[in-house]
Amino acid sequence: MHFSVTSLDPRLSARLEPRASAPHARLRAMRTLPEAGVPVGVMVAPVIPWINDHALEAVLEAAHAAGADSAGYVLLRLPHEVAPLFRDWLQAHHPDRAAHVMSTVQQLRGGKDYDSAFGKRMRGEGVYADLLARRFALAHKRLGYAERMRPALDCSRFVRPLPPRAPSPQGELF
Repeated sequence: MHFSVTSLDPRLSARLEPRASAPHARLRAMRTLPEAGVPVGVMVAPVIPWINDHALEAVLEAAHAAGADSAGYVLLRLPHEVAPLFRDWLQAHHPDRAAHVMSTVQQLRGGKDYDSAFGKRMRGEGVYADLLARRFALAHKRLGYAERMRPALDCSRFVRPLPPRAPSPQGELF
């Protein structure tokens, strides 16, 4: 099970995800699940330039201390109707940084608010994206996170499906 954590700051987290569990509650759940044999991971997501990007390493450290054995991150994505909502949110909560945040987002997305191209939509491109990827890689390695985000698939429990039945003249309800 992976938990998304935007920040360890409860006030910022509440502004980013108003109806979601607080960071300390997510970390507490991360500590509990491995005791029951459930592997946990963390997704630092979304990483928003100049809003919560500074917390990348701290979130990875706290999650690792709470038992997360895998980690990833996703750069802010603003597809379609999300972009105007985010701009409104940004103006309401961070008017002093709004222009700088959006300028950086557009630098990451080839001059647009969003780029859906595979390999770019989650990470962006350019100097800032490379710096963020390097910071993540260094913290990931230093903390000893697993290289794979998911455990290997155990196929031993899969059962070959039964062959299709001949259609009944009465039809089927389900």
